[in-house]
Amino acid sequence: MVDKQQQLDERWMDEALLMAMQADALDEVPVGAVVVLDGEIIGRGWNRPISGHDPTAHAEIMALREAAAAIGNYRLVGADLYVTIEPCTMCAGAIVHGRIRRLVFGATEPKSGAVVSNGQLLQQAWLNHGVAVEGGIRAEECSACISDFFRRRREHKRALKLAHNSAPDATQD
Repeated sequence: MVDKQQQLDERWMDEALLMAMQADALDEVPVGAVVVLDGEIIGRGWNRPISGHDPTAHAEIMALREAAAAIGNYRLVGADLYVTIEPCTMCAGAIVHGRIRRLVFGATEPKSGAVVSNGQLLQQAWLNHGVAVEGGIRAEECSACISDFFRRRREHKRALKLAHNSAPDATQD
């Protein structure tokens, strides 16, 4: 039987997946995030570093910025962050600074994930704020979203290479 917290986690992760689709539509790596406080979404974000020309425009950062603006405080005490992929080092730092109560993520990120895959940054004793972590919520859907994106990108690159290699050489007569 699914408990109430798991049902809520899945509901909010579904919202984060919708944000990932926004990123995908912009040809950005499809990562989405939402910040929830007192049962309401107060911040939404999706990856925008490419389209925004901003290396900090990760989904988590965008959601945290919107949430902080919504409540008029950069400290999001009592808020939970739902993100489709395990956060990177930069985002883990922002989560601590924003005083997020609980991080819930979908799929792990073996290469750059800094919460469970590499470094376990949120569990360090030297941090001035503790964040509860729950991973694996809608993991299959979150992982498929990223995998499908990169599969399509590889197929597109192959098609471009094939088209380039099969084009007639204009210098030959």
